[in-house]
Amino acid sequence: MPSCIIIGAGMTGLTAARVLQQNGWNITMLDKGRGVGGRMATRRISEARADHGAQYFTARTAEFQQFIAELTQAGIVREWALQDTEHRDLSFRHPRFIGVEGMTGIAKYLARPLTVHTGERAIQLSGDEKGCTILTESQHTYHADNLILTIPAPQALALLNNSSISFPSSEPNVFEAIEYAPCFAVMVLLKGGSSIPAPGVLKFDQGPVAWVADNFQKGISTLTSITIHASAAYSRQHLEEDLTVVGNQLIEYLDEWISKEQIESFQVHRWRYSLAVKCFPKAFIAYKTPFSLLLGGDGFGQSNVEGAFQSGLQMAHFLLDS
Repeated sequence: MPSCIIIGAGMTGLTAARVLQQNGWNITMLDKGRGVGGRMATRRISEARADHGAQYFTARTAEFQQFIAELTQAGIVREWALQDTEHRDLSFRHPRFIGVEGMTGIAKYLARPLTVHTGERAIQLSGDEKGCTILTESQHTYHADNLILTIPAPQALALLNNSSISFPSSEPNVFEAIEYAPCFAVMVLLKGGSSIPAPGVLKFDQGPVAWVADNFQKGISTLTSITIHASAAYSRQHLEEDLTVVGNQLIEYLDEWISKEQIESFQVHRWRYSLAVKCFPKAFIAYKTPFSLLLGGDGFGQSNVEGAFQSGLQMAHFLLDS
């Protein structure tokens, strides 16, 4: 039985793992986080939910549309009627989809039949014609015939630099082609409702805040919680600052819609690699190493949820065809 280790249990890694396992492969997934999903992230704040990574996604390719139809039938996703927003500049000409109980529900659905080891940070890899070996921070080792890396490009580069893997000079420099923007996500639990207009979205082209979503109006939370995404410029400037200070600054900017008296509590998450603003043009790259080493993710092809899905799908098909 062919085998593969996949590092990174976000949309790309989970998609590749699902397709390979459905075709009889033995799959082992590793992720440094406490759960699956990557930026398909939903957090609980008391009894409320808040999507604090990807807010929605489109489905334009046939393969992804088929997958979304499966998720819709299973009660995992539904459409978010953003065409009703007052912000006409958002140009929502295609349906937008969300997780019924948050975006992380999609990742959990994909992960159900898979073997995923969370809390496992890969720190070194080695291999030869017989396969590859991964060493983790917890000093566990994992072996397989093939390896797929779906973690952000800077993290993949650090892992490869710490490993005894050499690449031909003719290989394209993927790591110079990909650039990420950081983002602070503030999740605010409110007493009562917010003043954000239906369907629960604010968008700003200038200033410290880029996007605001009311998770109650969005339909994923029974209590009112607000997700605030900072602008890339603000996030870069304040990236290493205290999270509480950052949270208070971003909330204060929204005092027209959120009063201090309404705030029950808030949490802040720092996304260092929130969005790939420059991508490698192809959906993945296969390195010419003694074993099969593939690198993909949301820094490849399209920088969105559908692009991450396509990256994982195409890597799985490449290995199956090989």
